[in-house]
Amino acid sequence: MEKILITILLVLSVNNILYSQSIKKVVLNDKDAFSGYYLAVEPCSDSIAGVLVLLAGFGEKAEWIFPETKLHNVAYVNRILTIGFAEGNKISADSAVQSKLSAVLEDVLRKYKVHQEDFVLGGYSAGGIVAMRYAELCNEFPDKYPIRPKGIFTVDSPVDIVKLWGGLEKSYKHNYSDAAYKEAEYVMKYLKDDYGIPSENDTIYSYLSPFSMDTKYGEHEKYLKDIAVRTYHDVDIAWRLINSNQSVKDDNYFSTSELVRRLLIMGNKKAEFMQSYQTGYRSNGRRHPHSWSIVNEVECVQWIKGLLK
Repeated sequence: MEKILITILLVLSVNNILYSQSIKKVVLNDKDAFSGYYLAVEPCSDSIAGVLVLLAGFGEKAEWIFPETKLHNVAYVNRILTIGFAEGNKISADSAVQSKLSAVLEDVLRKYKVHQEDFVLGGYSAGGIVAMRYAELCNEFPDKYPIRPKGIFTVDSPVDIVKLWGGLEKSYKHNYSDAAYKEAEYVMKYLKDDYGIPSENDTIYSYLSPFSMDTKYGEHEKYLKDIAVRTYHDVDIAWRLINSNQSVKDDNYFSTSELVRRLLIMGNKKAEFMQSYQTGYRSNGRRHPHSWSIVNEVECVQWIKGLLK
């Protein structure tokens, strides 16, 4: 009963401040339209409990995050600073993305005087890949990165990039739908231009991918063993079959469920597969499992608060 009351009060508080918050734009490089800045939603209190870093999807700008989720609204009333960042047309945390994200995080540390351990990273789609790979690198090379994240979460992210390539290649070849064909063509072009194709560039893709079903591409998940990890998915198999011609083995949760399984075997009791059903909707009302809305914002922020204690 107490948890229900807290949830109701939080929802009412969020609704009251939806239109009163300001989103500050902090420019670090005015020549970089995608990643040369970050957005900050400062909490209602000067006493900041921690930082939630939200990463946009492939090809998106940071401004596109906040219309799709209320995570920043709930964070606001819970003394959590929210940072929005976009990696541009990047699938993973390559050296360029690492440098830009680190610059943002260093600026946040200076400006807001927060501790380097009081961070949680969350990302949508490719943003989740970046969040996961960056967190792994922070733990593998702690002296080279500005933060030590307490946790990460991904929002329907394809965390196995080699498997992602295979799925895109299949969509492009068979042309199951016009939307799937165009997406595959678009994303494959950027991957190929930046890194080549996986079969000819094992070393590069091994480094980029935060997780691999095939362990020959690396076992980076070992660097997530001691932090909280959540993977969110709207597991609506029928929708995927009808609208995308995808079976379970083609969906992003096929890989993340294996990731969580391996983390649990390692002894990570804070690894969770967050499953919902028919919760995915875009801000325009369109039904789509690949959406920020699959995250229950109130519950997620309560989870983040628990990590920041």
